[in-house]
Amino acid sequence: MPRHLFAFFIGLAFFSLSCKDSDKKEDPAPQPEPKEVVSSIKVMTYNIHHANPPSRANVIDLDAITNVIKAEKPDVVALQEVDANTQRSGPGNQAQQLAARLGMQFYFVKSIDYQGGEYGVAILSKYPLTEKTMYMLPTKAGTGGEARVLATAKVTLPDGMVFRFGSTHLDAQSDPANRQLQIEKITDLASQESLPFLIAGDFNATPGSEVINTLDGSFKRTCQACAPTIPAVSPTKAIDFIAYKYPAPKLSVVSHNVVNEQYASDHRPVVAVIGIAK
Repeated sequence: MPRHLFAFFIGLAFFSLSCKDSDKKEDPAPQPEPKEVVSSIKVMTYNIHHANPPSRANVIDLDAITNVIKAEKPDVVALQEVDANTQRSGPGNQAQQLAARLGMQFYFVKSIDYQGGEYGVAILSKYPLTEKTMYMLPTKAGTGGEARVLATAKVTLPDGMVFRFGSTHLDAQSDPANRQLQIEKITDLASQESLPFLIAGDFNATPGSEVINTLDGSFKRTCQACAPTIPAVSPTKAIDFIAYKYPAPKLSVVSHNVVNEQYASDHRPVVAVIGIAK
């Protein structure tokens, strides 16, 4: 064989062996597996305007509210502007009536006495409710603001997970002073809770306000660029939110939606699916 060909093949063999040796690298350190969503909670918040469709003065249409909730199939619902035995809405507690129609449990909390009955907020749940608790929220003296409350309960899911769920409706005055006091009270209560804490309601404040900034300091809202929720027809402002605070397990937003419902109430309902990771 000519010398130049012999040298060529020797060099080629050496190069091949060198490449194989260089490919023998240690396996990289194993990376932690990403958190896997193994279950979820579907949450709704709905200011029901005492079941009075704004387009129909003095009409109570609880069927319309029932159908809106039924269509979304939520696990838990935070209701605001709920009547119980008032003159305008007639006999019966609207939260109890909705729960019976939907096959859910309920917890109603009065904010104020109204027209011979009561007016307030409520929780509906497909799952057991325990440790039902009502907290009065502060109102600054001399402002004439209505009394406001936070209703909470422990919810136990079929897989055994337990979380606290709250429904609230903050002050509606143009001056945010009462809303600020109220959200500070809520975040203080949340800081003392060891369970995952989900809260939903009508905050009467928009993203970027001091009230929502305070909420965001303790909770994570299910929307950041939030679609408007009021008025129901051609809405212009987002004031209805769902948010969560978790010490454990890990929670995350799977989906968030403002339901295009324009008849049943003056607010559009908000629905979010919150994932629970391992």
